[in-house]
Amino acid sequence: MSEYIHKSHNVTVLMYHLVFPAKYRRAVFDERVDEVLKEVCLEISERYQIKFLEIGTDKDHVHFLVQSVPTYSVTRIVTLLKSLTAREIFRRCPQVKKILWGGEFWTDGYFASTVGKHGDEAMIGRYVKNQGKEYHKLHSDHQLALF
Repeated sequence: MSEYIHKSHNVTVLMYHLVFPAKYRRAVFDERVDEVLKEVCLEISERYQIKFLEIGTDKDHVHFLVQSVPTYSVTRIVTLLKSLTAREIFRRCPQVKKILWGGEFWTDGYFASTVGKHGDEAMIGRYVKNQGKEYHKLHSDHQLALF
């Protein structure tokens, strides 16, 4: 669940719905890749001011519902997530590199949308769940914690 982030002289609740397709729209997400993706994202949340409210996969793309701080632009969040997750998935799941012909993990593009705190968070969660044919929720955070 999202929460108000209190910093010096400001209070924010900035949430984004991000969608990253795998390169060539290849179906690279299986149980092992899903587990690695979840682990890497939770490690990212420990080191950066990014909280993963929900992570979900559907064979060839990933949905993230993330909360962050104003000092992180959407571009910075996307770059950070794509680079760290791709590097770790290739390292921990070498079979994925073969499927993608030794190239990049993510496509160059992405989808990003802002999410409002009042009323829209649950709606986006339902929207993400209903995307694709084989959506698997990997992570959901509905517990309050300090950032």
